Amino acid sequence: MIIFDLKCTPAGHVFEAWFGSGEDYDAQRTRGLVSCPICGAAEVDKAPMAPRVGATGSQNETPAPEAVKAVLADMAAAQKKMLAGSDFVGDKFADEARAIHLGESEARAIHGQATPQEAEDLRDEGIPVAPLPFPVPPESEN
Repeated sequence: MIIFDLKCTPAGHVFEAWFGSGEDYDAQRTRGLVSCPICGAAEVDKAPMAPRVGATGSQNETPAPEAVKAVLADMAAAQKKMLAGSDFVGDKFADEARAIHLGESEARAIHGQATPQEAEDLRDEGIPVAPLPFPVPPESEN
């Protein structure tokens, strides 16, 4: 497994992602499977990263690929379970989250898309929002 620092082009968010190899990253990016976990943008490139230098002394080992896959699978399953009880509101997320917060709309769990600025504005207004760890497949948007 290899860790890359990635950066989305539209908003400049930097995040880490694990891949089996550099070729695996290239293949997933080409197929549109790599996206920013913060804003969902598919325009993602490798960000400059410092080389990993081994530390001296007793350090934790890098987790086995199977363990990483298991953790990611558990996270994906948890997200899927959460979304099963959530209404998809598409690009109206910020408006609907605000309406729910103000009591103008039915209180319920929602998910959808928001721009980084919309998400920041919601947080500034005291409305709790968080990005999903994985992109939502289109079939979940119905």
